[in-house]
Amino acid sequence: MLHWFYDIDIVDGPLPFAIWTVSAVGAVLLVLRRPARRPTRRPTRRWLVVASVSMLVGAVLGLTLVAIVDASGVVGVPLPTPTAPWIAALFAAIGLAIASMVRSSRKRKVAAVALIVLGLLSAALGVNAGFGINRTIGSALGVSTGNAIDGLSRPQPAPTGTAPVTSTPLYAGWDPPSDMPATGKTGLLTGADAISSSSAFVPREASIYLPPAAQVANPPALPLVVMMMGQPGNPQPDFIAAALDEVAAKNKGLAPIVIIADQLGNPDTDPVCADSARYGGVDTYFNKDIVAYAKSRLNILQDPQYWTIAGYSNGGSCAFTWASKYPEIWGNLVDISGNEWPGDENEAAAIADGYGGDAGAFAAAKPAAWLQKNAGKFTSHVAIFTAGENDPEYTQFAANNAALAEAAGFTTKNYVVPGADHVVTALRGGLPYAFTELYPRLGLAAPPSS
Repeated sequence: MLHWFYDIDIVDGPLPFAIWTVSAVGAVLLVLRRPARRPTRRPTRRWLVVASVSMLVGAVLGLTLVAIVDASGVVGVPLPTPTAPWIAALFAAIGLAIASMVRSSRKRKVAAVALIVLGLLSAALGVNAGFGINRTIGSALGVSTGNAIDGLSRPQPAPTGTAPVTSTPLYAGWDPPSDMPATGKTGLLTGADAISSSSAFVPREASIYLPPAAQVANPPALPLVVMMMGQPGNPQPDFIAAALDEVAAKNKGLAPIVIIADQLGNPDTDPVCADSARYGGVDTYFNKDIVAYAKSRLNILQDPQYWTIAGYSNGGSCAFTWASKYPEIWGNLVDISGNEWPGDENEAAAIADGYGGDAGAFAAAKPAAWLQKNAGKFTSHVAIFTAGENDPEYTQFAANNAALAEAAGFTTKNYVVPGADHVVTALRGGLPYAFTELYPRLGLAAPPSS
């Protein structure tokens, strides 16, 4: 019933621009009319000085707050560049509003309070646009408004009762029909198509991306990707769908089928990619339940060479962990700005909540430990790590993990996304690069000429 509300675009739509405009106009009007018990038409020089100093002091306080928060690492990632000017503008507006309340009429006090409210909304929308992840009201509130997927093609039965074997790469024999859609489609895996969790973990509903080649009559079996977003975050398909549509457009509509699944259960919790008494079986959900679902319900290639575990930020750390732990399932890894290991931001909480206080079990669950335990099993595996140029901590994480993966036998690429930070620019730069690199491995494109 409220889909229209939750679907409002709060990044590129008219709403943020309308609020920003009203806020700016309100601030200008407060400056141009000085506070007084009786209305005055023109500001005095003294009032203009008071207003300017109040806004300047507010802006400096705002910038100082941003610097302290960024330096403390309390957010967990570097703040996007637009954060500082938006917070400075907010505090400048608060400074102007406070100055406007002194010796003023009741009407002006109401206008000053309204400016503070508008300033808070403007700054929230501006900072959110800087992060770029939550693009609708529903996404920001954790409310999914996606529709159930339709046209979900089932696996084609093999004549011998075994998984089909691909003798030639798919790209070489694929001739797309004339009625193939130009882009993929996304939808929720809900109702009869929902993925059941078998081990007490309660995930939010997964979504799925079907590329153009999956939407035709008699579609080919395609590679599989299981994708996770960050924390806090939602299992939203927008970013990987856009990336794969871009790459598919250059490769006859071919792309993997993607399940975008929830590794958190709640956007404010971090189960650290583990089965636990507190959060349930996150690991089991991904590496047993989703695997069984995909094999029985989706028209995919069954060989692990064509299976990719992928994630962004918190999801990237899960992806690397499970690619290291389950080489028999995941032949490929895509890690976009991933943490160095699950729980690295607060190890004490991770050990207490995810491992029942067992520090040894926490250490044994790190990717490095699984790589050592599974030594010799990664020679035919591929791992791609990316991180933003302006995200030095996570760029170092990517370099460290790429070195670990390469030493274990993965064929590895580590890409620094030019001009990107940790948020939307990292996704928009990292995902197309990663899958362009993977396409030949997945049989979706010819190998690059040497």
